Amino acid sequence: MKLKGFLLIVSVLVSGFAFSQQNIFDAARFGTIDDVKELIAKNPDTINVVDASGYSPLTLACYRGNDKVAIFLASKVEDIDGESKYGTPLMAAVYKNREAVVKVLLEHGADPNLADANGTSPLHYAIIMRNKTIIKQLVEANADTSTKDNRGNTAIDYANMTQDEEIINLIVK
Repeated sequence: MKLKGFLLIVSVLVSGFAFSQQNIFDAARFGTIDDVKELIAKNPDTINVVDASGYSPLTLACYRGNDKVAIFLASKVEDIDGESKYGTPLMAAVYKNREAVVKVLLEHGADPNLADANGTSPLHYAIIMRNKTIIKQLVEANADTSTKDNRGNTAIDYANMTQDEEIINLIVK
C-alpha cells in the first residue's frame, strides 16, 4: 500500500514538472513576455525555430492573438516575415484583425506583399475581413494592389466586391 501511495505521489510530481516545462511554441500561443524571456535566456535562438507544422513562434503568437508576446517577438526575431506555407506573421495578424500587431510588424519591416500558398496577400485578407484600419496600414506600407491571388483577383477586385466606397477609395487612390 505504501508503494502505491509513493508511486502516486511521484507520478503527480513528475507530471506537474513536465507540464510546467514550457516550450517556445506554447509560450507564443498562451504565455507571457516573461515566459519568452526565460526561454530566450536558456537558448537565445529559440525564438527563431519553426515547429513541425511550419509555424514560427511569432506567427503562432499572431494567430492566437497573444499581442504582447507578438509585439515583443517582432523586435527580437531574425526574420520578421518568418515565411511558411501558412503565410507570414503579418498575414496571421491581418487575418486575426490584430491592428496593433500589424502596425508593429510593418514598423519592423514586415513585407506586405508576401502571399500564402493560395496567392492571397495580407491586403487581400484585410479587404475580405473589411478592416479599414489595417487596409490603410498596408496601403501606406506600399502593399501592391494589383497582385493577383490564385483565383485571379486583385485587391482592387476584392474591394469592388465589398461595395464599400470607403474600402474602394482606400485601394484605388
